[in-house]
Amino acid sequence: MLYQLFETQRALLSPFSEFAAASAKLYSHPLSPFAHTPMAQRLSAGLDLMHRLAKDYEKPEFDIKTVEVDGVDVAVQELVALEKPFCRLLRFKRYTDDPTVLAKMKDQPTVLVVAPLSGHHATLLRDTVKQLLKDHKVYITDWTDARMVPLDAGPFHLDDYIRYVQEFIRQVGGADCHVISVCQPTVPVLAAISLMASAGEPTPRSMTMMGGPIDARKSPTAVNNLAMNRSFSWFENNVIYRVPTNFPGSGREVYPGFLQHTGFVAMNPDRHLSSHYDYFLDLVRGDDEGAEAHRRFYDEYNAVLDMPAEYYLDTIKTVFQDFALVNGTWQVDEQYVRPQDIKTTALLTVEGELDDISGAGQTRAAHDLCSGVSKEHQFHYDAVGAGHYGIFSGRRWRDNVYPVVRDFIARYEAAPLKKTAKAAAPAARRPAPARKRKA
Repeated sequence: MLYQLFETQRALLSPFSEFAAASAKLYSHPLSPFAHTPMAQRLSAGLDLMHRLAKDYEKPEFDIKTVEVDGVDVAVQELVALEKPFCRLLRFKRYTDDPTVLAKMKDQPTVLVVAPLSGHHATLLRDTVKQLLKDHKVYITDWTDARMVPLDAGPFHLDDYIRYVQEFIRQVGGADCHVISVCQPTVPVLAAISLMASAGEPTPRSMTMMGGPIDARKSPTAVNNLAMNRSFSWFENNVIYRVPTNFPGSGREVYPGFLQHTGFVAMNPDRHLSSHYDYFLDLVRGDDEGAEAHRRFYDEYNAVLDMPAEYYLDTIKTVFQDFALVNGTWQVDEQYVRPQDIKTTALLTVEGELDDISGAGQTRAAHDLCSGVSKEHQFHYDAVGAGHYGIFSGRRWRDNVYPVVRDFIARYEAAPLKKTAKAAAPAARRPAPARKRKA
């Protein structure tokens, strides 16, 4: 019933939002007589803010048209490499007429970025993808809004997520690719590669895990505490709703995006209130650059998707209540998940010093689990001054985190681990540990 009420409210607010947008332009357009009346700038700013608070936010585009490779701008085309009911595997294909750059791009490593299925769209990793494209062939998982998936596609469990990841790894190159998982997918990605290793299947050359709840018991955050302190039945009874009839997935049980968004905002309400007030002031002052930066952020932040109920509940129980991965009790298709069976995939973990979603030590816990990987092929990086989003987006990602990830991938692209006896460490530079400095 709550989902239907939300959709009714959204439908009622839609005309008001459009009216506010049109009125804002009426008080700001230089050719409008109303733009020259007293308080016109403030009226326009207030109406624009009302429009943004009431509008419906659609899924954004990646909108990556070009990227610079060795000082040359190359064209980028977004292609669908593989389509599944609940996910599309996207490839960002690069094109150039420069023969030197083209030859270099052909030899660059292939990277599969596994995006979170935790409320926001994969476009949240736009900055991640754009930076990676400078030195890699890039694929990314683009998870589908569950309300757009018809009921006849069947359910989608955490086990299905793992099978999808395995299929995508095989699709992009298997043992010849590198995998990067950001936040939530660190757990199912580690499980997917573990199961491949246990079955004797070739595994990726490297795996980079960034800000994920491998062991949510360590330094629990507000997000972890909610999942751990509520009973499983509480989640079943309070956050799961059926998709209304105006969507293709009508009748499907989901964890609705609007509830997730409410939770996101509730974590830092003062910060969001301050941000919107600053946006109002930017409009009044005519600071177009500051206002546009606000729009870009919230166009992404406010665009959320519904998660399949089965997947969400599986994640709550497996990751945050049973801690099945670290306890060694997790089974997929009657096979135990054994990270210790991974031997030929190098490991890099990344954590943000100020991460308030995945606490300190949660991602680093992967090192103890992956005991089959020699310590000389395991690395950890602490991103000083970075919050959760800072480890994969923004200045700290570009200047601090990305060089470490790039060098780590380059090392194991040049000298992949073998199943034979341990080889001497390659001559490539080892990712440097984070140096403590003031944020």
